[in-house]
Amino acid sequence: MVTFWIFIFIISLVVLVKGADWLLESAEKIGMHFGLSPFVIGVLITGIGTSLPELASGISAVFNGANEIVVANAVGSNVANILLVIGISAVVGGRLVMTKNLIDLELPLLAISTVLFLGVVYDGVVTQLEAFFLVLAYTIYLVYTVLNKGEGKEGFVSTMEREIEERIEKYKQNFGFSIMKPFFIFKDYIMLIVGAFALFIGAEYLIESVIAISDEVGIATGVISITAVAIGTSLPELLVSIKAVLQKKYETSVGNILGSNAFNALMVVGVPGVASSLVLGDKTLLVGVPVMALATLLFIISGISRTIYNWEGMIYLVVYAFFIVKLFA
Repeated sequence: MVTFWIFIFIISLVVLVKGADWLLESAEKIGMHFGLSPFVIGVLITGIGTSLPELASGISAVFNGANEIVVANAVGSNVANILLVIGISAVVGGRLVMTKNLIDLELPLLAISTVLFLGVVYDGVVTQLEAFFLVLAYTIYLVYTVLNKGEGKEGFVSTMEREIEERIEKYKQNFGFSIMKPFFIFKDYIMLIVGAFALFIGAEYLIESVIAISDEVGIATGVISITAVAIGTSLPELLVSIKAVLQKKYETSVGNILGSNAFNALMVVGVPGVASSLVLGDKTLLVGVPVMALATLLFIISGISRTIYNWEGMIYLVVYAFFIVKLFA
């Protein structure tokens, strides 16, 4: 029976991540059709899109009465994003270079969102009021990002904007203006619906399989979420970061993690928490949260130096290995 639920877990995880990918791609094309600026598409669609699996699984967990999974998934994803994704990216790319704008603007915003998150979860419970303030904080984060658009700054946001512009030009070159015709838009709407449905189904069966595996093998749902679920839902960030670092697009590789971790700390916990108070399992509170704080601190220190070398990436991976061992010790 355990083998069956592990199979369901893997399939649902693939469906969840792929559904988010379809949803993101179709939403981007529809945004282009309606003339949304590359900046808006980059920040509101692409910037948030890679964290949709975490958000969807968190909402599903609340509706299935598995509240412990929500914070465990967010914590595990943030730890995996820094120690695993940044670690692998630094090793693969040889080094990661952080621009001045990432250090001056987006790194402090990550630090602030992490501090807010730690202040909320330290007592082992996230109340609905606290969750509301997390959502409010992310709204302020978005507004601040929009207000600080432009001014000749080079960073993750401006890099996303340029990449969206390049994709628009590529679409025009490949299809002329036919991409604006009803057929293409209809196809994108279909993929949007299919992606949303896959996201919903994947999240639903993912949570159901986590609960079933937890009952079968006697491992807390929080531990499964903070490891297997977190790694699985961090795959989009890993793929984006590795692809970017191989192309020497360091702003995208690093900025992708900055934005994703801020979203996880504030929205992935905040949105489900508004519906129901969330509890933290012992492993999440005593192991996951401290390691998340440590990983974020290491990331900030590395970022201030403006370069994350491959040996630092190896240290990140070693720390992540110790983290996994500690969870199952």
